[in-house]
Amino acid sequence: MTIAKRPGLRLVLANAGYRRLFAAQTISRWGDTVNVVALVVLVFRLTGSGLGVSGVVIAEILPVLLLAPVAGAVVDRLPRVRVMVAADLWRTALAAVLPLADHHIAAVYAVAFGLSAGAVFFNPASASVLPAIVGERELVAANSGLWSAAVVSQIALAPLGGVLVAAWGVAPAFWLNAASFAISAATLAGLRPPGAQPLAAAGSWVRRIGDGARLLADDRLLRLLAAVQLLAALSAGATSALLVILAERRLSTGPGGFGLLLGAIGLGAALGPLLLARLTSNPRRPALVFGPYLLRGAVDLMLATTRNLPVAMAALGAYGVGTSTGMVTYHSLLQAEVPAPSRGRIFAGFDMIWQTGRLISLGLGGLAADALGIQAVYLLGGTLLLLAGSIGMAGLRALRTARPSSRAQGHKPTP
Repeated sequence: MTIAKRPGLRLVLANAGYRRLFAAQTISRWGDTVNVVALVVLVFRLTGSGLGVSGVVIAEILPVLLLAPVAGAVVDRLPRVRVMVAADLWRTALAAVLPLADHHIAAVYAVAFGLSAGAVFFNPASASVLPAIVGERELVAANSGLWSAAVVSQIALAPLGGVLVAAWGVAPAFWLNAASFAISAATLAGLRPPGAQPLAAAGSWVRRIGDGARLLADDRLLRLLAAVQLLAALSAGATSALLVILAERRLSTGPGGFGLLLGAIGLGAALGPLLLARLTSNPRRPALVFGPYLLRGAVDLMLATTRNLPVAMAALGAYGVGTSTGMVTYHSLLQAEVPAPSRGRIFAGFDMIWQTGRLISLGLGGLAADALGIQAVYLLGGTLLLLAGSIGMAGLRALRTARPSSRAQGHKPTP
């Protein structure tokens, strides 16, 4: 008997459609990385305050909360490749205009809002189109490649972005970002997924948006994934943002040590998906979908108790592995389970859940750090992640055992 070889990155890169998507998203990520550095520097120069920099984060989160339901309906009703190209062209124009308005903080916030709004449409379209390009057994490898390329780009280009801004100012960084979006749009314009895109049911836009919410609420698997996503966001929003405080108050290290902690996370996040693609092509295994939450929870508890920088670095390397592998398996499971006509609304809905939890976590985490100390933040964050992983593991196993006879309309039964 011949055993099928597990799909790897080399196999999916042999697919011309995947190569286009991979190239477009990777090039776009290069521009994003440089843009983030330049934007933070610019806002801090204009406002001179951490609160001003926080305004950029808020400007990037608000479009998800306001536009995600509409974006999901658009992605499910219009050709997804065209939605991606349109989003890239929109962001090209905004990024190119930013250097002309970089003396006005309100204009900078508006452009940051607009760039994020473009991503609100692009991201669910990209996630929804991938299963039309690669087979189900290739989803883990395909998502692993996209994630690893994004993380490696961030690790490699963030320092270069700092050098670029220091040497020539913020304008070249913004123009580079605009060029990356334009190249991405041109690359995606030639993408031709096989077969016609199955469209959402006819009806008003309001009805399509409502149908997306009902699909998420009525489906047992999606309800489980949403609950886990929310718990994880309530943890990660605060612990990620407040890592600099942990480095200062618990580990007694300066900016150099904080940079080492970030580097450890990035290294783990880059390696995780590559290891995952070697382990499995099955996106439905509970241990690989929800096990990363347990790993990250254990890391947060360790960070709350250790004062040793090397131990913290090793733990955060594991955290990076858990973050990236969890993201890959989570996306792959949704892509495998959600039918094509509903994917856009479901992915947009999960984006909104994540950002809502993240925003709440940022606010409460800051208050908790001041009132109870940074150790309490990480103890609570670790507990939430352990709870999320445990609920997910038990829930997915129960769904697989029960094999319910009826699920949300159009969904396949959980294996």
